[in-house]
Amino acid sequence: MINRDSVRDVYGTDVYSTDGDKIGSAGQVYLDNDTGEAAWVAVRTGLFGKKESFVPIQDATLDGDRLEVPFSKDKVKHAPRVDHDRELSPDDEDELYRYYDSGPDHAERQDSDEAAGRDTPGGEGDDAMTRSEERLVPGTRTEQTGKARLRKYTVTEERQVSVPVTREEVRLEQEPATGAAVPAHRAEEGTAVRGDAPEAETTLWAEQPVVTTEAVPVERVRLRKETVAGTETVSGEVRKERIELEQDGEHNGGDDHRPR
Repeated sequence: MINRDSVRDVYGTDVYSTDGDKIGSAGQVYLDNDTGEAAWVAVRTGLFGKKESFVPIQDATLDGDRLEVPFSKDKVKHAPRVDHDRELSPDDEDELYRYYDSGPDHAERQDSDEAAGRDTPGGEGDDAMTRSEERLVPGTRTEQTGKARLRKYTVTEERQVSVPVTREEVRLEQEPATGAAVPAHRAEEGTAVRGDAPEAETTLWAEQPVVTTEAVPVERVRLRKETVAGTETVSGEVRKERIELEQDGEHNGGDDHRPR
């Protein structure tokens, strides 16, 4: 049985009958509007595959690049022709089901169509038509938009810091001479003495500012995802049916011929 997962593998495969005859190649697969399951496959037949026939796919089997359908080659080739460039209408499916004598009973399908509001031939509703139109159905799909990662790198910046420093300075102290002897320790510090004293000197010291660096942890950084809700506007094309009155014979001026 062909399920949703294997539908994509059907296109382009060779189609064979139950007798082993090659019928043609598989084209587009059509899904059931109610269940979403694979319902029909368009089989290209004839010279260069210029003709297409619709075949029920519910009981078909797929083996590699070979699709086998439970019908003969002639049965498929003589199936009712349907324009493959459009969707299958309920009437198209009814005609195909009747031809292949497969799928649900026609009466059951008719009841289903009536329950869904579709027009069916015969019965009391022959003089009425149901007008349908498409609606935009909002939805979303999730897709990858990108990746985020953490990466460390080093930058160099110029910074300034204040460093307290001290230094020694020399000051002159002067005092009146009294004629008294000068203590030895005063002479050693360069204090002038009476008479012709030798030169005296002292050593001065000062602190110079220096700076070093050390690495200290300051913060932790991690990735965290969060979902942000918003609203976006999208547009799409929709189709709608129109119903107009066609009348043979004389025109009645009171009739409304405008499309519905």
